[in-house]
Amino acid sequence: MGSEIEVAQKIVDEAIKRGFDEAATVVTSSKRVMVKIANSEPTVIQHWTPITIELYLTKDGRVFVGSYEPKSLDELLNGIDRIQRIALKVAESQLYAPLPEPVPVKLAEGLFDTRILKAMDSIDRLSERIIEVAHREEIDSIAGMLQLNYVREALVTSKGTQLSEDKTALQGYVRAFAEPDGSGQWCFTSTKYDVSGLEEMASIAARYAVDSKNRVDIEPGIYDVILSPMVFGNLLEYIVDMTSAFSVLMGLSMFMNNEVGNSVSSEKLTIIDEPRTPELPNASSFDFEGLETYNKPIIEDGVLRTLLHNTKTAKMMDVKSTANAGWIKPNPWNIVVKPGDAKLDEIISSVRRGLLITNNWYTRMQSYVDGLFSTVARDAIFYVENGRIVRPINKIRIADSFLNILKNIEHIGKELYNIQWWEVSTPSKIPYVLIRNIRISKHII
Repeated sequence: MGSEIEVAQKIVDEAIKRGFDEAATVVTSSKRVMVKIANSEPTVIQHWTPITIELYLTKDGRVFVGSYEPKSLDELLNGIDRIQRIALKVAESQLYAPLPEPVPVKLAEGLFDTRILKAMDSIDRLSERIIEVAHREEIDSIAGMLQLNYVREALVTSKGTQLSEDKTALQGYVRAFAEPDGSGQWCFTSTKYDVSGLEEMASIAARYAVDSKNRVDIEPGIYDVILSPMVFGNLLEYIVDMTSAFSVLMGLSMFMNNEVGNSVSSEKLTIIDEPRTPELPNASSFDFEGLETYNKPIIEDGVLRTLLHNTKTAKMMDVKSTANAGWIKPNPWNIVVKPGDAKLDEIISSVRRGLLITNNWYTRMQSYVDGLFSTVARDAIFYVENGRIVRPINKIRIADSFLNILKNIEHIGKELYNIQWWEVSTPSKIPYVLIRNIRISKHII
């Protein structure tokens, strides 16, 4: 179909010819390879070379957004024709705002690593290395996934914006098993070919599997809880999503009754949206509206500093865009927590009666406005007493509120871990954290 910029420009031109007021498109061509690991062996290796097209159209204040993987440009143009035929039957959008005029954009450096491209031909050997590292511990097996990505992304708008950049990414997770009931999981992500990061991932998962054998039950109640980067990363994804101005406007945020400048958490917590970090895979020089991205604090020293905006939500709230578009919903790029000054051993030593939770899933909201949620802790969970780990325990459930989580942060670890897997879709750099007085209930199968 031609180069990404050429294809994007053709789509925009054709949409304007068909009577739309504005058009924008993001054309992404990718090369991906993934290996699945089962029973400590690389099994399925899959390759993809998809071309995806994100499309944005407006007509008299009406907004149309779609995502496509067309077999040809004609197929996509037929879809645009179908939208054109129903365009005026759709209600005007209360969130409509014109696309911004083109602005200078400095491309971020360090988002592309040729070593990832080269490693795609030997991903099985890379997975075997991960397996070998995990089995340095006395485990029975591991399972997991390793994926290498190359992406070329191009944005064109009818206002004259033309931007493109190349990126690479490495992502993996492994779950280790040690009989009779031990299991541990960890993940890793980077824009770089970082083998040491993958080895650490395998080592941590295996160590937790061995240490979590022979689990026992504990009584429900209020505990001090150390959350691993895997768990805290999952919870922060929900919390940061609530700082999207779209979530606030739609009534899906516990920050609805807060203003920028309000204290919303322990002063020890600082969360930053970092599209300009060269290390995390969602790094981007520009958003879907063509604005130059920049790093920004979301919560700084416990104070809410930023709601994430595109031009639409910014118009509704009479502020400037934060370059986090999403044509409809502003989203974070990469979530980074400012490190504290405590080592994990020091955090554990400060707990009189509590838990260390290393992994979780099935996080569910009971009330967005109140921040009420529950999540199931899985894999390695440890009971901590008088500053030391006493025993591994069976699955439990955290049933509390995000407001309580934020307010009761006592310690933040000094080491950050690159986290991304299916329960943490936004790439993040996260530490271990200690949170006081968390409600723990039984996990009912």
